[in-house]
Amino acid sequence: MVDIIEKKRDGEILSKEEISFFIEQYTNGSIPDYQVSALLMAIYFEGMTAEEQGFLTMAMVESGDQIDLSPIEGIKVDKHSTGGVGDTTTLILAPLVAACGVPVAKMSGRGLGHTGGTLDKLEAIEGFHIELTQEQFVRQVNDLKLAVIGQSGNLTPADKKLYALRDVTSTVDSIPLIASSIMSKKIAAGADAIVLDVKTGDGAFMKSIKDAEALAKSMVAIGQEVGRNTMAVISDMSQPLGFAIGNALEVKEAIETLKGEGPEDLTELCLVLGSKMIVAGGKAETLEEARAQLQQVIQDGSALRLFGEMVEVQGGNREMIENPSLLPAAKYQIEVQAQEDGYITQMEADEIGIAAMLLGAGRATKEDKIDLAVGIMLKKKIGDRVMKGEPLAVIHSNTENVDKSKELIMKHIHISPEKVEKPSLIHEMITE
Repeated sequence: MVDIIEKKRDGEILSKEEISFFIEQYTNGSIPDYQVSALLMAIYFEGMTAEEQGFLTMAMVESGDQIDLSPIEGIKVDKHSTGGVGDTTTLILAPLVAACGVPVAKMSGRGLGHTGGTLDKLEAIEGFHIELTQEQFVRQVNDLKLAVIGQSGNLTPADKKLYALRDVTSTVDSIPLIASSIMSKKIAAGADAIVLDVKTGDGAFMKSIKDAEALAKSMVAIGQEVGRNTMAVISDMSQPLGFAIGNALEVKEAIETLKGEGPEDLTELCLVLGSKMIVAGGKAETLEEARAQLQQVIQDGSALRLFGEMVEVQGGNREMIENPSLLPAAKYQIEVQAQEDGYITQMEADEIGIAAMLLGAGRATKEDKIDLAVGIMLKKKIGDRVMKGEPLAVIHSNTENVDKSKELIMKHIHISPEKVEKPSLIHEMITE
């Protein structure tokens, strides 16, 4: 291990054998944390080639269980988002893409931060089961083309150990380490093709477009290095996506979007990502053709029907999809009003996300319990005109004291007399 640390410290390239040795021995407890910390810091400063990142990713994949999706017919396409505020895309994309004939065998996680993850959101639907056996999962995707479940088995234990160590050694924001961490989980989950939504802006992990681009290129290179068709979209997270922040509120917004009545930015992002998934899944030659298919399944209602069928098959109350007013609702709705006339120039997504978390919509620690009913509904977006006294947002809360959340929203939605342009939603597409 000392030789490996020294080699990377001096900027040399590690071999497949060296990377496999370090991952295998660290996972089984033979190599101590202090040596791995030294190697992580060397990687942080010296970086890794695409080939090294591929070796690291596959070593982490091989450290635990791998999901075999080969019994599912067709090309299995997965989507990964680097996360943000109001990011409800999985709930919309999964039924949209499946309704176009591409199998979506999705394994999702819980959220830590602003709101719950996809699984928490789905649990706002009464009775919904996030756990299926491997046989049930495969059968459901073959029958319906769609299933969304929690991660099962012991996927990428090396990544879990490394992530915990990166957290306490200030090596979290190393692009090769982030890229390998994300891609190892996607590859272990068995997808043939992967579409990545890499966020940039206030509410994203990658604040600058330059960093988001470097991460996207790294992940696409890893995917291609290990034989997975991988592409990335860099999308904007300088303001929350859509209007809803909070679990049941986001489910409601997903249903509206599947009806063709959702927010413009959320709808557009789902059409862009969905088009790439359909081309990757072999159901369309061009992105234009794929987009037309997606618009068709929204118009004819088949995507929404499929979402309802998935909910029913996984034990959920389908009536909640047909009548979203049955979803959990908070006791109080409190308006946050504009204090002046003008235009919205900035909405700091991460701070507005924290305001939702303080209401109980998210978790500050893994042990925190989520209140599925609470959250924030935005009434304005960047570039919109606003009059004094007009609502900027509505807080959905189960307690009347929402002063901290209200203060955060007012402080971080900026109003100016000068009009600004709406931010671009899609910054770049990366395929190689």
